[in-house]
Amino acid sequence: MTNLHIQLSWDDPATGERREPRLSVPIAFGREFARLPTELRGERVSRMLLNSNEVSRYHALLDWEQNQLVLTDQGSVNGVFVNGQRQTRSVVANGDTVQIGPYTIAVTFSINAPVPVTSPPSAIQFNPNTNLPDPSLPAAPVVTPVGSNFPPPAFQAQQVVVQALHATGLPVDECDYLAVGAGLGSFIWTDLLRLSGVRADKIVALGLEAEPYARYKRLCLNSQIPLYERLRSNSDSCPDNIWGWPSYALREAWHDFTQGKPNSAFRYLWQVFAEPTFVETYTPRAGNVFNSIDREAKRIGWQQIYSYGRVRAIRKTEDGRYCVAYSRGPRNYAFLVTRYLHLATGYPAIQFLPDLQAYREKYQDFKAVVNAYEEHDGVYQQLEQQGGTVLLRGRGIVASRIVQRIYEARKKNRNITVLHLMRSPKPQGNKFQKAQRAVKNHYEFQPFNWPKACWGGELRVMLEKASPDERKSLLADWGGTTTADRYDWQKITEQGLSEGWYQITFGEVLGVEQGSQNRTITHIREKGLGEMKLEADFIIDATGLDAKVQTNPLLDDLVKHYNLPLNHLGRLVVANNFELVEMRNTKGQMYAAGAITLGGPYAAVDSFLGLQYAALVAVDGLAAARAPGVKRLNALSSFSQWLKWVFNQSPT
Repeated sequence: MTNLHIQLSWDDPATGERREPRLSVPIAFGREFARLPTELRGERVSRMLLNSNEVSRYHALLDWEQNQLVLTDQGSVNGVFVNGQRQTRSVVANGDTVQIGPYTIAVTFSINAPVPVTSPPSAIQFNPNTNLPDPSLPAAPVVTPVGSNFPPPAFQAQQVVVQALHATGLPVDECDYLAVGAGLGSFIWTDLLRLSGVRADKIVALGLEAEPYARYKRLCLNSQIPLYERLRSNSDSCPDNIWGWPSYALREAWHDFTQGKPNSAFRYLWQVFAEPTFVETYTPRAGNVFNSIDREAKRIGWQQIYSYGRVRAIRKTEDGRYCVAYSRGPRNYAFLVTRYLHLATGYPAIQFLPDLQAYREKYQDFKAVVNAYEEHDGVYQQLEQQGGTVLLRGRGIVASRIVQRIYEARKKNRNITVLHLMRSPKPQGNKFQKAQRAVKNHYEFQPFNWPKACWGGELRVMLEKASPDERKSLLADWGGTTTADRYDWQKITEQGLSEGWYQITFGEVLGVEQGSQNRTITHIREKGLGEMKLEADFIIDATGLDAKVQTNPLLDDLVKHYNLPLNHLGRLVVANNFELVEMRNTKGQMYAAGAITLGGPYAAVDSFLGLQYAALVAVDGLAAARAPGVKRLNALSSFSQWLKWVFNQSPT
């Protein structure tokens, strides 16, 4: 039946991003495109490729039979599940959930309905003056990073003539090493350069905030992780200390021991040695991490290295270097020319669900509907004073922290309830080989955002050696929207469910409108119950951050100008040492790090240890290229630098 259109909806297992293709039946699901049928009963088959080793080459067929939608397992190894139950052949009703490998797919359909053109998710833009999320700015299409007068016409060339820059009369400075971003990725790369022998006056870090963790700290505080709370990071993932020793656990244990608290000191060490079998994973307090970075920043001369600047464009130069055009303030422009450039721009925007963005634009209501990464303390203050209902969307680690914050607010006002809206149930966790993640109350648990072996174990080696197609499958199997397996969060969820103030609802959102007394009304389609209305005083979107290249004007311009390839996740293609090979300019080299490289040779790119690993292999590449001042660390020089770190002495 050609007029039957199927809406498939799922969150990408690797990134959490929404996928919503509309297809005509029959639909074949599988891992290998060539194994899927192209025609059935004279009708063209829609072939849906699911990149996972848990998906068979030809896994399942969704077809219209005798006025019913039927899902048939094609002899797959891991089977298909409909609403959590394994089925060989099953009728699929409107709104049912199908699980194939790590993909949990909601199925909705209509007969004789036109196929609408869907737009990609919106993203909150950042205020150019404060670098803070600005809800008043529309989620407009990506804009060009260059103004009408700056950068000058010379920047339209593939290779800029340096003399043409001087001819503009604007300042032109030079340096050996340039870090664009000046965030944690830039700081860690700079730190390693300093340990490798490069002087501070040879490095420039361009960014908008002097503290390298400023934006990360702000996102933590906004998402209700205060300084005394714990981050989702390992004990030895220390941005201030490439050796990882003494780890955060050892430092915290020593602090408590010297303060006369031997029991807590022993508990931290026990967590490190016994996790995850006997005790939950140790993670450091946010405040301790930031204080440690402050110490290291002062030690390596970060204040001298950092310069304020908003980068407008990056170009190759005709003499084998790179030129960065940037603004230092209103109508204050300059250029920086460098031989070695490092890109670590972080997440360019906050992901915002399209229906919530549409609500805010229509009603101009930025108080009732908020993003978890925006400043929204007023929500909890009003709840503590007046009570109310919160509709929470998203079920990752940020959503867990929001639930904890509301639990704390209920201690001041019991008249607070939470409606946790999830798109679909989560009957089982992702699997890879013999390992499978635990699921409880539709939360999928994992200590960190990727399996631990992705950082430095066998999974890291496996991904590095894999082909681009193999990487798709591996990342899909390892990824997923998970939350930390913290006992206190699990206890809060159990308590909330038993007491009735926390409820989990499944459904597809049809739209959000403003009701009486400025309350929000969310229209959903729930399986078996038809359409429903969910009323709430507040809606909190905890669905995450956006790292696609096209949402960053600077990166979008760079990709388009040099026709750079993107990987299957829409990120930059990097070599195993994180070099942008297509941007090689004779001796000039450009490297990247962070979320903008996900989909490449490393999974945990946006973690502390992931940024350290990217910096390590990049500086190794610089050492191999005989970059000036870079000396490869050996056992003796590394130990010498560690002693300088211990005694808080300058690296050079």
